[in-house]
Amino acid sequence: MLAGLVVGIVALPLSMALAIATGMPPQNGLWTAIVAGALIALLGGSRVQVSGPTAAFVVILLPIVNQHGPAGLMLATMMAGGLLCLMGLAGLGRLIRFIPYPVTTGFTAGIAVVIATGQVKDFLGLTGVERHEHFHEVVADLLAHVHTVNWNDAAIGIGTMVLLVWLPRVLPRVPAPLLAIGGAAVAVALLRHLIPGFDVVTIAQRFSFVGADGAQVPGIPPWPPQFAWPWEASGPNGRPLHLDWDLVRQLMPSAIAIALLGAIESLLSAVASDAMSGHKHDPDAELLAQGTGNLVAPLFGGFAATGAIARTAANVRAGARSPIAAVVHAAFLLVAMLTLAPWLGHLPLAAMAALLLMVAWRMSDLRHFRHVLQTAPRADVMVLLTCFLLTVAFDMVIGVIGGFVLASLLFLQRIAEMTGTRLVRGEHPQLRTTIPPGVLVYEVDGPLFFGAAEKAMTTLHTIHREARVVVLDLEGVLVVDATGLVNLQSVLDRLKKSAIPVVLTGLHLEVGPMLAKAHVAEDGATLFFRNDLQAGVEFAGELVRKANAGR
Repeated sequence: MLAGLVVGIVALPLSMALAIATGMPPQNGLWTAIVAGALIALLGGSRVQVSGPTAAFVVILLPIVNQHGPAGLMLATMMAGGLLCLMGLAGLGRLIRFIPYPVTTGFTAGIAVVIATGQVKDFLGLTGVERHEHFHEVVADLLAHVHTVNWNDAAIGIGTMVLLVWLPRVLPRVPAPLLAIGGAAVAVALLRHLIPGFDVVTIAQRFSFVGADGAQVPGIPPWPPQFAWPWEASGPNGRPLHLDWDLVRQLMPSAIAIALLGAIESLLSAVASDAMSGHKHDPDAELLAQGTGNLVAPLFGGFAATGAIARTAANVRAGARSPIAAVVHAAFLLVAMLTLAPWLGHLPLAAMAALLLMVAWRMSDLRHFRHVLQTAPRADVMVLLTCFLLTVAFDMVIGVIGGFVLASLLFLQRIAEMTGTRLVRGEHPQLRTTIPPGVLVYEVDGPLFFGAAEKAMTTLHTIHREARVVVLDLEGVLVVDATGLVNLQSVLDRLKKSAIPVVLTGLHLEVGPMLAKAHVAEDGATLFFRNDLQAGVEFAGELVRKANAGR
């Protein structure tokens, strides 16, 4: 319970800040942390993971809000929740280990750059800056309005950032975000009293809600999450959202992106929590819980949630041993919202932006990014930079897809290079006798799949000019795919047309049935099978002697 209180204190300002960065009112971030945080904890596959809104989602969710409004975001979140449930039921949780480290490092660093850029407006108090979907447009608009800096906002932002850096060093057991942002709010109140005309933008000045009497009330509402269908919320430009199949089709790519990022981040967070707590998580149960949380949270005003690495780490360090901690964290946020809503409206946006800038700095993980650039093979560096640049220039989905495709192609190239071949005449270290004249031994060592098959079989297309019998040793081949079979059959057909017998040796239990299914079988004339290389060479010698005697 104490761990839950600590995490709740950390999550209180962060949930509001992430909602604002996403383009949503701050109360929606709290509702997300309350509903999804409690539900995922009770159903999840990790005992100590804390879920809620995270910074990684900002680059995906902000364009959805810009185009479809809050209602569109909540609908896309529900669609993503359904996809996550399907992923969990299909047992895809364990596939997370196949995502290359340069890909996760690249897109995480790219997201951090985009988040940090988006916070410059509130951090410096710029006016006239519009919302944009693309990084270059955001940068251009910031540069065009840099002359509108509000030095009051900038001073509060810088002061908050100093506290966020300094407090963990001198008071490591005290939640720095609450003290720093609470201190910024107190400083603003004092400076307004002491300095005439001093003013900064606060939550209450930017956001409002409809009160019980129908009037607009500044700040955030002091009530718990309430059930409502997502499409009943405001759509683009405040207009109602028209729910139809065309809208679902438009939101599907975004829903897929939310589901993929939610799966990646929650499972990476669960792995990290295992290392810290000594527990073992169930990846498929975790995906199913994340999906359920994202299905339910939008029904109560929430949006996309996933496992939060920073909050999970704080949870474990504070002594969490069970899901009770995450449930208490959600309960604390609910109580805080009911009792502290009027005061939360006085938090300055520059301080919230400073908090997200620090989150982006930690997300960037500059030390590991630099380490990969300095020590990793050139191929991995290419994957890292590709994923990073595509994420910044376009979005996270394109970045991950581009990085993953490039990593896969480079992986195939490496595997293909592992497949070796050797053409042997005369002496062979594994044979008791020399290879008879007219017999050529061709060894293939490694997987015979589409990346390596052509390379492995190329030599066999030309040796028919000097060989009378070919011994094809496949003892080192453990994997054969369709491309490998096609290349092998092509070689066998060419040697058959040249009337050159082939003796296949060393077939593994997995390879033999595949050849039989492809109708590669002994014909008693040009194709023969033998168990090992010694038997194959001896039989090939007999074939040569019979051919010589027949002349």
